[in-house]
Amino acid sequence: MKTTLLTTTIVTLAFGISSATAGSCSYASQTAATCNANQQVKLADIVQTAQNAGQFTTLVAALQAADLAEALQAPGPYTVFAPTDKAFAALPEGTVETLLKPENKGQLQAILKYHVVAGKAMSSDLMKYTNAKTLHGNKVDLTLRINDARVVKADIKATNGVIHVIDRVILPSAAQPIAGHARSEMPAQVDKNIVETAVASGQFKTLVTALQAAGLADALTAEGPFTVFAPTDAAFAKLPEGTVESLIQPENRAKLQAILKYHVVPAKLGSNDILAAHTVKTLNGQPIYPSLQIDNAALQTKNIYCRNGVIHVIDRVILPEETS
Repeated sequence: MKTTLLTTTIVTLAFGISSATAGSCSYASQTAATCNANQQVKLADIVQTAQNAGQFTTLVAALQAADLAEALQAPGPYTVFAPTDKAFAALPEGTVETLLKPENKGQLQAILKYHVVAGKAMSSDLMKYTNAKTLHGNKVDLTLRINDARVVKADIKATNGVIHVIDRVILPSAAQPIAGHARSEMPAQVDKNIVETAVASGQFKTLVTALQAAGLADALTAEGPFTVFAPTDAAFAKLPEGTVESLIQPENRAKLQAILKYHVVPAKLGSNDILAAHTVKTLNGQPIYPSLQIDNAALQTKNIYCRNGVIHVIDRVILPEETS
């Protein structure tokens, strides 16, 4: 595997006690342009840090209603995946108000505990890489997802742990591992190349048509290895009407090639090469499932192994900067 194409160091997953660095910026100062890396900033505990941020009012109110605020002020350490006020507002109308009622305290505690891991897990403890250079030449951003929530800001340090900001409230009842997470190793015998595998799947008809129109299908039958982040037919259908038909015209071949190459990394990256953990147990007792967001596309299926590489299925077409 061409690890030189990847930009961060492999970090072993370890949920151990880590001391907070006195020279790190608090959340409030991290968001200010004037934050000085050398300035001594006094860190606060997780609850106080959330209160100071100003965008976790609902989360703090919920922690207090569930009698969990005091627990998250204890030494810990803890890792909190913290939904913003906007994330709570996205729940069905009346959900938060209902959960805050005393008679629903047990349910509220279960949901909140599902956002907390015992131990201090920085983003580098969950992900090995944050981007990879594609055949297009640009780097594709690999960001962390927790179940169906995207980590929008990672590694906000507190005296008793760390906060990762997420854009959705995650619910234990809805938690499912990403398909293919158990297929971490390539099978001993794989007969089909990437293009043949895509054709046989039946859900990549538009992708295969586009590869052929761009003159790239033969390249992806070569020895490789390649990693393809493959949009499904449903993903292509999300593009504005007429986009695909326009791109496959001969005069737009260069633009189509650029887009397709942006979905290909010239190395074989199984999910274990990108993620350090596929499941993490929460204080709720149930696991959460770290996964990937590739630019603005969510990973749907991991580790479809081919003779000359691996396919990861994504739910959107990702666009390089000049075509987005």
